[in-house]
Amino acid sequence: MDRSMHTTHLFTLRWFTYCTLLLVALQACQTPSKSGTQVTQADSSRPESMDTTASVAKPYKLQSQAVKFLWREDRPMDGYDATVSTIVLDDAYVASISDPEKAALGYVATFIGNECAWDGKAAPDRSNLKCKILTALDLGYQCSDTHLGFLRHWFRDDSTTLQKLESCPTIPDGSTIQETFDKIDVAVDDNEIMVTYTVVSINTRQGKTWTWDVKDHFQLHDNGLALVETERSEPTAADFDVSI
Repeated sequence: MDRSMHTTHLFTLRWFTYCTLLLVALQACQTPSKSGTQVTQADSSRPESMDTTASVAKPYKLQSQAVKFLWREDRPMDGYDATVSTIVLDDAYVASISDPEKAALGYVATFIGNECAWDGKAAPDRSNLKCKILTALDLGYQCSDTHLGFLRHWFRDDSTTLQKLESCPTIPDGSTIQETFDKIDVAVDDNEIMVTYTVVSINTRQGKTWTWDVKDHFQLHDNGLALVETERSEPTAADFDVSI
């Protein structure tokens, strides 16, 4: 009897010891995990604060420069023994253009024809008008979501400009009455972008043209653009022979 009690007591003692050691082992395993969790949480809190700082857009710093962006040259007309006045763009400037300058030129090009033609057959909703300047600036078709979405983002605080964009025209080359560019110059100084251009309006039915100069002053502020001033000369009229 005493021996049986002794054996039972010994087993109980060993079981208690085993349970105690198991509990200690489990706690030991959990403790590094907990500290690891704490370290992970502490580490993850640091990137969050860094991300918050990074999420604040850095203000654009424009590079002062003066650029001849668009001009015209007489070039051979495909399939004809004749030359035609053709729009030429400064491709090197386009390749390195900043988004604010791109927005300024994209806005100016929205309302003046620049060798615009339907990409294939005209879509019923007139959504596939391809224009030379917008294509060069990678802004898609005239009045497309790509085109207007980009401009609406940059002019988001300029209500007058946003309202004007609601009347985006889709006028292809060859229309009876149309306007086009003769030249475009861009001047950047500090946070101001000035786009100076000459417009030629043509009425083929009447055989008349009107020419005038425009200076659009854009201001960059808080990573947004605003058209702050427009200077426009009086139009000069001229006649031309529609039979030529």
